[in-house]
Amino acid sequence: MAADMTGEPGMTPERTMISETVAPTLVGRVLNSFDLVVIFVALVLFIPNASTVQFAGPAAFVFWGLGFLTFLIPGGFVTAQLGRMFPEEGSLYVWTHKALGSFWGFFAGFAAWWPGVLVMILSGSLVVSLSQSINSSLFSKPWQQGLIVLAVLWFSCLLGTLRFRLTQSYVNVQFVLYSFCLLMIGISGFVWLAGGHPAANSFALHGSALTGWGQWTFFSTVILALLGIEVPMNMGAEIKSERSIKRYLFWGCLVVIVAYLWATWSNMVVVPVAKNNATYGIIQTVQIAISHTFGSVVGFILVLIFISDTVVYNYSFARLMFVSGLERRLPHQFGQVNRNKVPANAVIAQTVIASIATAIIYFPIQSASSNYATKVYLVLLAAVTVVWCTSMVLLFADVFFVRRAFPQKFRQVQRTPWALLALCGVVGVIADAAAVVLLFWAPWAPIFTRGGWALAVGTITVASIAVGLVIFFVSERGRGARLQRAAATPAQAGLT
Repeated sequence: MAADMTGEPGMTPERTMISETVAPTLVGRVLNSFDLVVIFVALVLFIPNASTVQFAGPAAFVFWGLGFLTFLIPGGFVTAQLGRMFPEEGSLYVWTHKALGSFWGFFAGFAAWWPGVLVMILSGSLVVSLSQSINSSLFSKPWQQGLIVLAVLWFSCLLGTLRFRLTQSYVNVQFVLYSFCLLMIGISGFVWLAGGHPAANSFALHGSALTGWGQWTFFSTVILALLGIEVPMNMGAEIKSERSIKRYLFWGCLVVIVAYLWATWSNMVVVPVAKNNATYGIIQTVQIAISHTFGSVVGFILVLIFISDTVVYNYSFARLMFVSGLERRLPHQFGQVNRNKVPANAVIAQTVIASIATAIIYFPIQSASSNYATKVYLVLLAAVTVVWCTSMVLLFADVFFVRRAFPQKFRQVQRTPWALLALCGVVGVIADAAAVVLLFWAPWAPIFTRGGWALAVGTITVASIAVGLVIFFVSERGRGARLQRAAATPAQAGLT
């Protein structure tokens, strides 16, 4: 049996990938530790989740704790190990390909990529919801909301095709503004209490608080809020130093943990659960505790933040399309970069797909209730959870299969005891599976019926996975010949 390019004996050539050698020649190493922390926070810290989880009552903090211990922290350890072994463009796609072969590699990559398209849409939907927290009459028509989402998508496309260092510097500035908003949300709780007001909700955890399955569906909400751990590694070939991987995982996880607990606590202190909005309750927190005007200013800044977050989603998830193009699973044009050394074709194609989905969601609806944007946001969020968790099962399982396939390389980069890594893998798989099952037990907000919730989320999930399977099997036809041509003429994967 031939040796793999990593130097491990006994591996077959089918585990090698063209993207491993071609991608580093096409993109530049521009990302430092701070950049990765910013990207991680933009991807993982979806702060409106602090409003959504308030409907769990004081049990929200139990679910946050479980999420941190069973998913975020284990995911950080596993990602660090896999990222050090294969710091390539495409992260989970590459890791699973190495561990389990081409089918599971592509499936993991697709299941990790498709949520990015949905996240881009729901981020635009969140821009609508946050705008309505400032003025409830804004964008009341579905077609108006759809136009706002499209504007956000194409703005992200524009920035995603510029020189990466320029785009990332813009995102880094937005991170400073995000930090200000997070501080104001948390401080609002203290301002409210200092003004002599009682807490708007009880923090007492009664014995019945965790006994209903409907309550446990919020564990799925928490897992969703923590997805995206591995996504910065989609740009593995663009990271300057291996040390940045450990740094971004440590500091990124710390920021996420503190911010979610801080914002959830403040939201519960200030806003009664009966009046809490599932998407912009955090803005209500500042409006009620400090002033409506100042809260609206924070809301406006968060609108800008989630526009910039859409930029991060676009360029980071487009790297998975980029790798798929290099591997000839998608047309080879997606494996090309522009003069700015970024995969512009993948960014544009991803934006077109998201735009078509946006048009399907918003424009056929001629009239809708005032909470239509909130409904769209929560359903897409739930569908993202199911599909993304499917890929994360493979992330946690990869640590076992990669260790078996590359024992020498595994030991060379290992910084964590195997017993702990194995525990992280097992716990992560269980947490993933539990999140998917529990999500369907009850809707995340009382604006849905249980049946309508399950139907909407299930339909999007099944359709998403079916599309991925179709793409794989279609791409298998003639792929061998395409790979031979690509290996013989790698320059065709160069500048567009």
